[in-house]
Amino acid sequence: LLLLFLSQLDDMRAYTVISFLLAIAVGVDALASTPSSVSTQSYKYEVDIQEAQTKSTFPIAPDDLITRAKEVLSPEIEIGTKDDGACLADDFVFCAAVVGPIPKKEYLAALGSFKLTDSFDIDQNFFGFTVDPLQTNRVWFFSRQVAKQIAPFMGVNAEDFPKEDGILRLPPQLFHIDFNEDGLVTELGFYTVDRRQGNTGGLGGAFGFFYGVGKPLPIPECQPYKRSFRFRMLNLLGRIGTKLSKKKKEE
Repeated sequence: LLLLFLSQLDDMRAYTVISFLLAIAVGVDALASTPSSVSTQSYKYEVDIQEAQTKSTFPIAPDDLITRAKEVLSPEIEIGTKDDGACLADDFVFCAAVVGPIPKKEYLAALGSFKLTDSFDIDQNFFGFTVDPLQTNRVWFFSRQVAKQIAPFMGVNAEDFPKEDGILRLPPQLFHIDFNEDGLVTELGFYTVDRRQGNTGGLGGAFGFFYGVGKPLPIPECQPYKRSFRFRMLNLLGRIGTKLSKKKKEE
């Protein structure tokens, strides 16, 4: 009878019934079986996050701080650009790899002068939100931005976009947002973490968009990374020294 009953079920339902019967037979909860758990072993070189959070005097809990970070990143706020700076503290500064620190007023004015979202359809692709265990008012997260031009930008029309598939792919970027005890943003910054990826010359932020449409600003910071003359000479001396050392050993 059991075989006749099972034959009338699809594979998934038959599997569920069999699992349930096995659970009764062996006294275990087969229905709740899960893959083997990930090791929770800690190492000397790791921060004890739980201990660090316990010692923290910052009043906003890590999960709540991450939620707050996602709120200020939302299209309704966009870190002060859509709410007239209401989410920014009076002592807010923007500080990236080569730009800043820029105070609140200048930050809002700079972003207002070129509105990327007016010219590009941008997917931010944020991920990896975490609270710094050693600076518990800071949230770190990554971005893998992709953007499609939809309107003129820096004098370049969308139909003249230089990329073959019409898409800008910025390199991976690591962001941080610092908050005060009232949940207002005190600092924003970001840094390219893999300059060999993407199609904007390894440049992130607005610099990546300028370079991507073929209109980079005429300064070294807005160009793809290039080793300085001194660095090239240092590498050359290093290679020469290696060859001489190898030749001496062979003798």
